[in-house]
Amino acid sequence: MADPLVVVGYDPMWPALFVALRAPIAAALGDLAVAIEHVGSTAVPGLAAKPIIDLDVAIRVATDLPAAIERLAPLGYVYEGDMGITGRAAFSWPPHSVRHHLYVCAVDSVAYRRHLLFRDYLRAHSDAKTAYGALKQRLAAYSLNQRAAYTEAKGPFVCEALTRAEEWAQQTGWAVSV
Repeated sequence: MADPLVVVGYDPMWPALFVALRAPIAAALGDLAVAIEHVGSTAVPGLAAKPIIDLDVAIRVATDLPAAIERLAPLGYVYEGDMGITGRAAFSWPPHSVRHHLYVCAVDSVAYRRHLLFRDYLRAHSDAKTAYGALKQRLAAYSLNQRAAYTEAKGPFVCEALTRAEEWAQQTGWAVSV
């Protein structure tokens, strides 16, 4: 069955959905998780997005990953490796759960920092948020079921925005906080 790629307008219920998804993860991981963040486009108020919540769990060190995998398994999360992004462990969502993405990263990983920086930059820069939302909607209409093509086509915008975000981070003193 085809899985259509859909980008929709911002839904103000997404933060509440994040909180509901976060609760059992936080309970299962306990002190292994130093932070659980709502990342991705659904974490940026006003931004068009695929209606899929992204969660990043920060752990102290990468060597805590096996324990996190073990604690998440009873909830139905299945470890899928890094899916091509070094420093980010991906998990499939549990059966009978709302579709979402769960990632576990060491708190000092580049992947974790980039997720938070991109989110915070878009939250602080409405022009970048508007441009990114419009791009995503155009690409989704064109890409239909070609998720890889959609993601690849967003790449240049994301790279440029991350470059500007790094400058913004230096100017403002932005840093990952836990």
